[in-house]
Amino acid sequence: MMIRGPLLRVLPPGVRSFSAARCTVDERPEAPRVTQQASLYVHWPYCLRRCTYCNFNKYIPKENKDHLITKCLLQETETLLQLSGVSRITSVFFGGGTPSLAPPSTIAAILESVSKLVNLSHDAEVTIEVNPTPAGMSKLEDFCSAGVNRFSIGVQSLQDEDLKVLGRDHSSRESLQTIAEARRLCPGRVSVDMMFGRPRQTVESWEKELAELLEICDDHVSLYQLTLERGTQLFKQVHCGVASVPGDDVTADMYHSARRTLQQHGFLQYEVSNFARHNSMSGHNMSYWKGEQYIGVGPGAHGRFVPVGEGGLDREARTQTLEPDVWMREVQQSGHGTRRRTHLSHLQLLEEVLVMGMRMTKGITNKHWELFSPHMSLQEVFGASSDVQELLRNQRLILNDRGLRCSWDGLALLDSILPTLLVELEKQTFLKPH
Repeated sequence: MMIRGPLLRVLPPGVRSFSAARCTVDERPEAPRVTQQASLYVHWPYCLRRCTYCNFNKYIPKENKDHLITKCLLQETETLLQLSGVSRITSVFFGGGTPSLAPPSTIAAILESVSKLVNLSHDAEVTIEVNPTPAGMSKLEDFCSAGVNRFSIGVQSLQDEDLKVLGRDHSSRESLQTIAEARRLCPGRVSVDMMFGRPRQTVESWEKELAELLEICDDHVSLYQLTLERGTQLFKQVHCGVASVPGDDVTADMYHSARRTLQQHGFLQYEVSNFARHNSMSGHNMSYWKGEQYIGVGPGAHGRFVPVGEGGLDREARTQTLEPDVWMREVQQSGHGTRRRTHLSHLQLLEEVLVMGMRMTKGITNKHWELFSPHMSLQEVFGASSDVQELLRNQRLILNDRGLRCSWDGLALLDSILPTLLVELEKQTFLKPH
């Protein structure tokens, strides 16, 4: 799982801790509602080709291993559901890689297995990422029959030349056709991913592209700023001067322009990168941002849950083995391919709740914070800080009887605001007596 966002370069949960994790407060903060349910992420690691900007955990298969990886995904799903002890799965997300390369029968088998082991209600959100190629579009109806009820389509650009630069294997025309078919099958439940800050892109061309998108998109749009990742082809091209990307000021203008435009067309921004109308928010991603448990299945997947039967009450951060063939061997031997397990301290848990919660426009409510920190309120943590008071005076943050959140302007500066909040959280957590 990778959660991306414009103007926000804070690493997602599981990549690193923000502190030395000192904590003198021995609390058991998670309420039963938080620990008895989880969302499920399933990672399909294969792609037909690697995009020039991508550093995700994906592989180009040398032979067809669909049957074997399906069997292992089923086995690991069963094992981790049992280890988690959850009684309810609130949503399922098939990501990758290119999960639309998976046979629809794989999706159906996993969903059937989940529903046999735990409560998976008939109206649970089930999303699959789709590459808008003719092959991807041809499977949409079969995915629906398998149990998928939401599509996330990786359009990225509506300019064919830009798609070639990005290494995408589809055209803008194919994107439009895929969106139309997805909307026919799942009206109101189709999300479109777009990328800005691309090579040679200008604010004017971006605004024109958004206008075209708004003519054909459904009720959910995700906007991601292109980031240059070491080891990628595009990073090397820019480093060598073969290609160039817009500067920070230009990408900031693109972001602000997109926010205004989407708002004018009835889209509510509910998170740094995500916009929805008609109440079509992504329930699965909301579970991440609310700090709820999630189970990660498949090569390189991340998870957060409290395991049962080990005498502890601490949430664990789990990472599955990256390389698919090694992962499959481990699953066959042990029932799962968990490579790393880390018990999260109370401070580490609060750090993740803070970092993820502040991504949402509504921020973190006092009631929600209390689920994880019953003895230390948001006001107690941040209210006396001179640095936080300055952010409040500058109207970057809002701290009141409702909770803590960024202002409209502050949300675009979240990457510079979070370090201040994290330092204060660590200081107050460390100072608070037993």
